[in-house]
Amino acid sequence: MLERLGGAPSAPKLLLHSCCAPCSSHCLSVLAPLADVTVFYFNPNIYPQKEYEKRKSEQIRLINQAFPGVLFLDCDYDHSLFLAAAKGLEGEREGGARCAECFKLRLTATAKAAKAGGFDMFATTLTVSPHKNAPLINAIGSEAGALEGVEFLPSDFKKKNGYLHSIALSREFSLYRQNYCGCEFSLGNDNNK
Repeated sequence: MLERLGGAPSAPKLLLHSCCAPCSSHCLSVLAPLADVTVFYFNPNIYPQKEYEKRKSEQIRLINQAFPGVLFLDCDYDHSLFLAAAKGLEGEREGGARCAECFKLRLTATAKAAKAGGFDMFATTLTVSPHKNAPLINAIGSEAGALEGVEFLPSDFKKKNGYLHSIALSREFSLYRQNYCGCEFSLGNDNNK
């Protein structure tokens, strides 16, 4: 699918859900030359709000420093959306049912925003992390895209040293790298340190 994107002047409009600057760094290095990318920052899972603001600020800084031409679409911070999605799943293990609901919440919002904004397709940076289940994320994204009538770009951005490249770019741009996924339920989880 990446080969078919093509780049300017026929570049498709792609809405890229981003969880954070470090994860988006590699994804943008792959996608920005091939598509007209707008980063969509919708992460109601991040807790506390101060952490959310810090990650958002780093995302904006990375775009401004490294990816001119990439646009940024911010969403209001509403942690209650995540808490409603995670209700009853608070004690689930990291990577389990709570995470699946979190992915669904964020990718559904991205699909809706892509449709409303007239984007040709949407994608997510979530698959660059070795802690995230790419097949699950791709299944959720594909389903959200089918429901909204907008194409989802499946990915596994950690492959071909994508995760290592994101670490190198994080060092190059002195990006803040968090030590937990974002939600309060993973804050003390040993899998995220």
